[in-house]
Amino acid sequence: MAWEIVTTILFWFGLYAIVAISLNLEYGYAGIPNFGRCLAVVVGAVAVGGIVVRILMFMFNVSGQFLIASGQASSIANDIIAQNPFFGIGLLVLSLIIAFLIGIVVGAIFILPSAKLSEDYLAITLLAISEVVLQIFYYNTDIAGGYYGVSIPDVLSFVSSGRDTIFVGIILVVAFLVFVFAEKLLNTPYGRILRAMRENENVVKAFGRDIMLLRVKTVAIGSGIASLAGALYALYTANVIGILNLYSRVYWTFLPFLMIILGGLSNNRGVLAGAFVFAITKVLLETYKFEIKTLLHIPFSSTWLGYMLFGAITLLILYYRPEGLIKEKPIATKPIKERMKKG
Repeated sequence: MAWEIVTTILFWFGLYAIVAISLNLEYGYAGIPNFGRCLAVVVGAVAVGGIVVRILMFMFNVSGQFLIASGQASSIANDIIAQNPFFGIGLLVLSLIIAFLIGIVVGAIFILPSAKLSEDYLAITLLAISEVVLQIFYYNTDIAGGYYGVSIPDVLSFVSSGRDTIFVGIILVVAFLVFVFAEKLLNTPYGRILRAMRENENVVKAFGRDIMLLRVKTVAIGSGIASLAGALYALYTANVIGILNLYSRVYWTFLPFLMIILGGLSNNRGVLAGAFVFAITKVLLETYKFEIKTLLHIPFSSTWLGYMLFGAITLLILYYRPEGLIKEKPIATKPIKERMKKG
């Protein structure tokens, strides 16, 4: 029981760390309030269920109605993976690459209609676009199964036991690589121009930089990163189903916002801390919610306990510690460090 709880905590920590880092790139550094973050996560899942599965159907010469043919292709792939682990590993890598590339393209297109809007209008427009696209994915069953769902090959079919633990390890490795990539990227002139844009767009314009291009580039990169989480979630569950429930804006937009507010804006280490605290709280609440309800004599359904707690935490953080658990550090390039040492 204890190991299952630890594994579940690490599972959600890894997924949410990827999404929160992508959102921190956009909102924490660039000041882009992307209220449509869940769309990029869904795109990652749809890339696996709608594109990778079709590639397998072509490879195995499986035709017919998509919902049925996808199940046949996935079953054939599972048999091959069980005998050849390298096929499963290759399929995992291919799925992540496709999800990342599709996420970049969709992110760039997603921001184009609203790239010139101010922050408030930008946030609402991104939320609206996200909801429209989610409805299309849900009701059009030819894209990735829609409300019926679609089967995805189990890339760890060759594993006889401990599948969940191994997959959690894969998620943590991807999260670590995303963290390293974000740290390297945001400690470049590009990262510094994003902070400048967040603080004062007019100054950035005065130096000849294109705000629209910066926004498009930033959301494209952030969406590509977030799509990795959607692909990993789909590969873990071996299906894409419940798009409007499992991939809702509450879980994949508003909660990641909570994590970066809790951990600290424009600080990837703080984001990791926020994601970890959230994952622990989430899993413990879900595991012991009935015991907590009985102990505290809560007069309402325990389902709402998490929402109320996270809402209260957000308000407390914003009021008492708006900089988060780990405060944003000023940019210190080599010349600045050398001057600080001398002075």
